[in-house]
Amino acid sequence: MASPFWNFSIAVYGASAVESECLALQDQFGIDVNLILLCAFIGAVHGVELTPDDIAAARELVGSWHKDIVISLRAARRRLKTIELPDANTAKAAADLRSRVKAAELESERIEQTMLEQWTKARLAARPRGNSRYIVPANLQALLAGYSIEPERLTAAGALKHLIAAALVR
Repeated sequence: MASPFWNFSIAVYGASAVESECLALQDQFGIDVNLILLCAFIGAVHGVELTPDDIAAARELVGSWHKDIVISLRAARRRLKTIELPDANTAKAAADLRSRVKAAELESERIEQTMLEQWTKARLAARPRGNSRYIVPANLQALLAGYSIEPERLTAAGALKHLIAAALVR
C-alpha cells in the first residue's frame, strides 16, 4: 500500500548518493533512516519545521518497533550474508532465507513509515508552512541534535547534501 511518505522516501532514497549518506549516519550514529526521511519529507512536502519535542515524540512513537523489529531483521539479514555454511545446498537455502528476511525488513520499514505518517497528519496539520529550502536542513539539524550529535553535527549535515538536494526536487 503506497503512501505519500513512502513514495517520497523511495524516490529520494533512490537518488544518487542518498542511500550511502543515510546508511553512513545509521551505522555511525545509530540514526533511524526513516526519521531522516521523515524530516526531509515534512520539510520538503509540507514546509513544516520540526521542534525538538516533535523529534522526541517521533522517536518515542517508533522506538520500540524500530529496535525490536527493524533492527532485529536487519541484523538477521546481515548475518545471513556472512555466515559460513558447510555446503552449496545449505548456502542456497540460506540465500533464499536472506531474500525473505530482506523483504520482511523492507515491510517493517514501510510499517514504521505508516506509523510516522499517521503521526504527522495528527500532530502537524495546523502548523504554519515555510520555505522548504530552509526547513529541510533545519529539520535534519534538529534530528541530529535529538541524537546528541554535537561536534559531528555540521559534518553530518553536510554529509546529507545529496538527500537535501533530492528532497527539494520532489
